[in-house]
This record gives sequence, C-alpha cells and structure tokens, in this order.
Amino acid sequence: MTTYTTFDSPVGPVTVVARDGAVARLLLAGTRRAPDTDLLGARDDAGLAGVRAQLVEYFAGERQTFELELAPAGSAFQRRVWDGLRRIPFGETRSYGEVALDVGLDPRTASRAVGAANGANPIAVVVPCHRVIGADGSLVGFAAGVERKRWLLDHEAHVASPRLF
Repeated sequence: MTTYTTFDSPVGPVTVVARDGAVARLLLAGTRRAPDTDLLGARDDAGLAGVRAQLVEYFAGERQTFELELAPAGSAFQRRVWDGLRRIPFGETRSYGEVALDVGLDPRTASRAVGAANGANPIAVVVPCHRVIGADGSLVGFAAGVERKRWLLDHEAHVASPRLF
C-alpha cells in the first residue's frame, strides 16, 4: 500500500511517499520530478509520523542520521551509488569521482554515471545527494534547486561545527 504525508520545512514543503511503510520517495519543493498525485496513495500523517519526526529533527539541527526503512526504486547500479551517498558523513561533501571510488568504480570513466544515479535519487535528504559537489567544489545540480542544496549544506556545516561566540 502506498501512502504519503506532506509538511512544511525550512526549504519549503516536503512530501514523503511510503510503500508498505518503507520510505520510497522524499521530494522537496521545487523538485523537477514533482509527485504525480495519482501515485501518492492515501494521505497518512499518523502512519508516517515517525518519518516526519526524524525529518523535523534533522531540519531543527537535532538529528544527523536517519533510522528509517527505505525502499527506493532503481537499478542495481543506482542503489549501489545511493548506498555510497549514505556513507558520506553529515556536514561533509564528496565529489562525483570520490563517490565513484567509494563504490568501487574508476572515477575517470564512471563520474558521469555516478552523477546520473545521484540525480535520479528518489529519497532526497535521507539519501544525501546534496552532499555531492563538483571536483572543483562547485555546487552542481540538485533536483530541488541549487539554493536548497546550499541551504542543506550550510545547515549541516553549522550543526556539525557550530560557531561559539
């Protein structure tokens, strides 16, 4: 059974879609792959309250890792890359080449494929595709827009290393 919930966050509305209780999609406002409302299933705020609570804690700076059952739809290669994304520590970034190395690929030949898999990530934030940047440190591509990617990176950097005054 497919269910969903939607709530406001500092980066705009967040929609979480679950399949049999496991998170299948997490979409941020401005996402190019906006959800097809016919595929969302029934709204179930109570049933997805635990998912929502973890995301609210993340946006409040109170959570750095997620304890959620995930069910992303994708190829074996995409799931391999998404697993690699989940190994990028909170508050840190990696280049596409570094992600390729982490998943056992040659960055000289696989960086573009890693980028394509990163861009197809259906579970933003929890599978932290926003932590992947260009080799030169530039913010490249993010389905919900580069301004939201910048906010997420700045948020994590602040939480990971708060400034003391």
